[in-house]
Amino acid sequence: MHDRLAPQLPAPQLPAPQLPDSATVGPVTGAVRRLAVEFDGRVRPRTLRRTVQRARRDLAGVPEGALPELVERLARERLCTAPAARR
Repeated sequence: MHDRLAPQLPAPQLPAPQLPDSATVGPVTGAVRRLAVEFDGRVRPRTLRRTVQRARRDLAGVPEGALPELVERLARERLCTAPAARR
């Protein structure tokens, strides 16, 4: 039998999976967004972003699934312990 004679059924429409924020935007952007709220008015945005980027770079080799939490934790620790003059 030929496939062209078989009736063609439409493909089922599945809902798009709901992904957590960190999976959608990446560990750096997600951490920057969350920490920006936490450190609003205490740390300059540029300093915050650079701190998160360094944390991500320092965590190279860590499994992808662990990155969002670890990047945010490391960046938060560095921001909390940084001298006020560097903020």
